Amino acid sequence: QQYLVLPSVIEDLLEGEFRPGHFRGVATVVLKLFNIFQPHVAVFGKKDYQQRLVIERMVQQLALPITIVGAEIARAEGGLALSSRNGYLSAEQLEQARALSAALHSLAQAARQGQQPLPVLEAQTTQALNALGWQTDYLTVRLRDSLQSPAAEQLADTPLVALGAARLGSTRLIDNLEF
Repeated sequence: QQYLVLPSVIEDLLEGEFRPGHFRGVATVVLKLFNIFQPHVAVFGKKDYQQRLVIERMVQQLALPITIVGAEIARAEGGLALSSRNGYLSAEQLEQARALSAALHSLAQAARQGQQPLPVLEAQTTQALNALGWQTDYLTVRLRDSLQSPAAEQLADTPLVALGAARLGSTRLIDNLEF
């Protein structure tokens, strides 16, 4: 099968590990839409952080005259990222769903403090979320621009993002926090 866009390292990380080929398909469809509508600006939500990066890379690789703008994450009271998937959650699960955002905040704060190695912090945060009844795919801290793991010396002041994907019941939620 031939794809319209060049492969990118970031498409195989995180979400790409759990959904192989997903981002190539997304990029191909988005490229077709860009060719049809020829926008000067396209807005993509920051909630799907990795997808936005894949689209930005595609635009750069193909030298498309399009500016990609990241729209901030809309959140409910208590921090839950708004998503159509939230509609699959019961009232009790909606309350529990706030824990994903809280876990990302906790992980980001601990990473900035740098008191323990990042893999230890990620494992501890994952364990704490799973103890609340979640099934975590990943909770991690990455460099904002490349989604690569930061070196220890980058934790103090480099632009980072904490990303998470986890299931609450049968609903898989994703979220992230830039810091």
